[in-house]
Amino acid sequence: QVQLVESGGGLVQPGGSLRLSCAASGTIIRINDMDWYRQAPGNQRELVASINRDGKTMYADVVKGRFTIARDNAKNTVYLQMTSLNFEDTAVYYCYAFVFAPGSARGYWGQGTQVTVSS
Repeated sequence: QVQLVESGGGLVQPGGSLRLSCAASGTIIRINDMDWYRQAPGNQRELVASINRDGKTMYADVVKGRFTIARDNAKNTVYLQMTSLNFEDTAVYYCYAFVFAPGSARGYWGQGTQVTVSS
């Protein structure tokens, strides 16, 4: 059974920084893309950043230059470094990973971690 567990959310003031982590556990052969999504109240879940196994990244326009996604393939972990946070970044942040495990190839979601930007 593959699980994704996020950590690192919390309350931060505008202009502050947070680092999110998401670790995949279980019997894993390989992980392809690892992504961060977020969902604010009343909004649809949106893609924030993505990184493939080779380290190629993409970002939503609203976070370019402020957020950095990275991964450690040996630890099956993806990170999201967030800087210059503003009120609009308040949301539940979810990680997603496409995982190859014995007998399966499918996407998994983490449980979500709350990020609140407030003064």
